[in-house]
Amino acid sequence: MEKYQTYIFQIVYSILRHQKDAEDATQEVFIRIFHALPQYKNQGFKTWMSRIAVNKAIDMKRKTQRSKEDLVEIDKVEHITHGNVTEMESIQRERVLLVKTRINEIPENYRNVVFAYYIQEKSYREIANEQGIEIKSVESKLYRAKKWIRKNWKEEEFQ
Repeated sequence: MEKYQTYIFQIVYSILRHQKDAEDATQEVFIRIFHALPQYKNQGFKTWMSRIAVNKAIDMKRKTQRSKEDLVEIDKVEHITHGNVTEMESIQRERVLLVKTRINEIPENYRNVVFAYYIQEKSYREIANEQGIEIKSVESKLYRAKKWIRKNWKEEEFQ
């Protein structure tokens, strides 16, 4: 729990945009993860947890909207302490969103491999199995994607 608490909180918070609701949802996500562990199939633990977190946050948001409660939108980054979102974590989250957006610029034949490897944190073997290609092809696509990124992206755009 300690290892993934901030990560899960950030996912839930990005959907709910309300600190107290996100804290409650984070606790409920860990309860769901615990109960769902027997169904876990040893493929991308962090991705699996993220999916549970996103689904829980969406469920909570729908419930809130049905009860006609106003959702609080936060425009400024709050300085929160003790394991919650800090300024650096917020900046990091913004960078991740920028990178995810920019990934769409990568040629399609490389994009899926880049997304699976760097965002979903899948292994070469998992990617190869899912896409029906050889592991060497995954390596080659990642190499070519990195080469394309170096050529087309400027480092200062991400600072």
